[in-house]
Amino acid sequence: MREQILAIIEKNSRINIKELAIILGAEEIDIANELKAMEEEGVICGYHTMIDWEKTSIEKVTALIEVRITPQRGQGYDNIAERIYKYPEVNSVYLISGGYDLLVTLDGKSLKAVSSFVSDKLSTLEGVLSTATHFILKKYKDHGTILTRKYEDTREKVTP
Repeated sequence: MREQILAIIEKNSRINIKELAIILGAEEIDIANELKAMEEEGVICGYHTMIDWEKTSIEKVTALIEVRITPQRGQGYDNIAERIYKYPEVNSVYLISGGYDLLVTLDGKSLKAVSSFVSDKLSTLEGVLSTATHFILKKYKDHGTILTRKYEDTREKVTP
C-alpha cells in the first residue's frame, strides 16, 4: 500500500485522506497512520506547491549551475554539497555523473543577482574548481505537470 500512496501523493499532495482511502480501497485510519509513519521515517520529506511564476507579477529567475569540485578525503562530495545547500537561495543540490559533479538549482530576482551569487559565494568555496550557469528561459513541463499549452483556435468555423 505504501508505494500506491506515494505514487498518488507525489502527483497530488493536496488529496485528502478520505479520497485516498476510497481510491485504494482502504480505511481512512490506515491511510492516516501510514502517512504519519512515512513522515516520521523521513520517506515523505515535505509537501510542495508548484507555481507558474510567469503568470504572476513577481520577477524571478531560475538557474541550473553545474559545479566541478575536488572531493574531500573521507567525506567525498558531502561536505561541499552541505555547504552549498545551506544557502537560502539554493533550491536543490544533486550529485550527478558526467563532466560536472554537482547540479545546483536556485532562484534569484534577476540574472545579475544569480550571477553575483555564483561569482561571490559559490565559486569562492574551497574545493570548487569551476561552475557553468544555465538560466531557465521557459518551463514547458515541471514535476510531471505541463505548464504551457499549444494555442487552440476557439473561433467558430464558418462554412459556405
